[in-house]
Amino acid sequence: MKIGKGELFVKRVFEIINELKIPLIDERVYDKVKINAAEAIANVIFKFEEDESVIRGFLGLAEYFHTVIIKREDKFFVPHDNMLFILENV
Repeated sequence: MKIGKGELFVKRVFEIINELKIPLIDERVYDKVKINAAEAIANVIFKFEEDESVIRGFLGLAEYFHTVIIKREDKFFVPHDNMLFILENV
């Protein structure tokens, strides 16, 4: 069985989240999640293109802001005040 690029991305993000011990909220925890990116002052998008430093930089924001990571489908979000940081696989 071959694992797709998207699945490898999600798996690697989970591994680093566990390594850094950052709280994660995902489909196992919530029934529905609504992220309203339109109300944020700024949306900062991190695009993963096989460079793990992008994942680590994104997750470092959650550590710095002492917040959680929210996973919805194959995207990860770090909410902070009126800003929304988004990590997606290209």
